[in-house]
Amino acid sequence: MNRFFKNVHRFGLQKYRSHFEQQLARLDTDLLHGQRQEWEALLNTLSATKPTHTSLTTDCVTIGEASQLTDKQQTHLKNLLLQFHPWRKGPFNIFGIQIDTEWRSDWKWNRVRPHIEPLTHRRVLDIGCGSGYHCWRMLGDGAKAVLGIDPSQLYWFQFRIFEHFLPTKPVYFLPISIENFAAATQVFDTVFSMGVLYHRRSPFSHLEEIKGCLRKGGQMVLETLIIDGPKHMTLVPANRYAQMRNVWFIPTVDTMLAWLQRIGFVNPRVVDVTPTTIHEQRTTSWMQFHSLRDFLDPTDPSKTIEGYPAPLRAVFIAEK
Repeated sequence: MNRFFKNVHRFGLQKYRSHFEQQLARLDTDLLHGQRQEWEALLNTLSATKPTHTSLTTDCVTIGEASQLTDKQQTHLKNLLLQFHPWRKGPFNIFGIQIDTEWRSDWKWNRVRPHIEPLTHRRVLDIGCGSGYHCWRMLGDGAKAVLGIDPSQLYWFQFRIFEHFLPTKPVYFLPISIENFAAATQVFDTVFSMGVLYHRRSPFSHLEEIKGCLRKGGQMVLETLIIDGPKHMTLVPANRYAQMRNVWFIPTVDTMLAWLQRIGFVNPRVVDVTPTTIHEQRTTSWMQFHSLRDFLDPTDPSKTIEGYPAPLRAVFIAEK
C-alpha cells in the first residue's frame, strides 16, 4: 500500500490521501479478513528472484522464466499460488507456471482494445479490476499509470504477488469499492468499468461515479451484460441470474445508450456485442468451482438455468 501513497501524485490525487488512508484503515478493524494473516505470511515467503523477462503486451501476462527457479522453488511457488484459489481473471504465466483462470480475460481485452483512445501517457482507473490482469495490459499499452480498485481482499493479495516481482511498474491497487473512492476526483484520462454495472443496485449512481472520476474530455469504457429487446426495456431478475444473486439490472443496447445520454456523457456508442461462451468462462484447475456451463439450461444453452436469456455482453464508449 505504501507504493500507492508514495506515488499518489502520479494520478493527481494528493489532496485525497487522508480519505484513502481512512478507507484502508478499515481493513485492520471492521473489514479485517479472516485469512489475512495467513495470506500475509504466504507473501513473505515469495522468492526475491528478479524476472529476466516480462511481457505485458501478449494475451498471457508473463513474468519471469521457468529456468530462473529450481524445481523446489517452482513447486513452492505453484503451491503458494494455489493457496489463493479461485483465480478468476487472467491468464498469467509466472516463472513458467501457467495460471489458467476461469475467464479468458484476454478475449475481452482484444474486443475492447481496438475501439478505445490509445492509452499512451494516460492516467487510467480500472473499477472492479479483480486480480489486476487488465491493469497490466493497460500498462503494456502505454498508460502513464494505472490504478485498479476492487473491494475483494483475495484479489488484492493475488495482485500483490505480481506487484512483488514488478515493484517499479506504475500499476497500483486499492482494495476499496467505487462507492468508497474519493468522489468527483476528475483526474483520470480513461476510466474502465468492465463487468460491474449489473452488480450495482443503482446503475445511474455507478455511471455518475465513473463520470466524476474523469477529467473533461476523458473517456469511459463500459462493458456490461445486455439483453436483446427494444429501447426502454430492462431485465430485472426476480432472484438470481445465472446463479448470481447480485445482478440487478440488465438493459438493452438502446436503453444503455439512453442511460449514458441521461447522465450527460458525450457521443455514447456501442462498439461490440458478444455472447459469453463456455470457452471464455469455464472451470479450470485454478478455479474449481461451478462456472458458466453449470449456470445454463442443460436442455437449452440459449437460456440461463433460471430461464432468462443467456449472457450477452456489450462494450460502450463515451466521453465526458
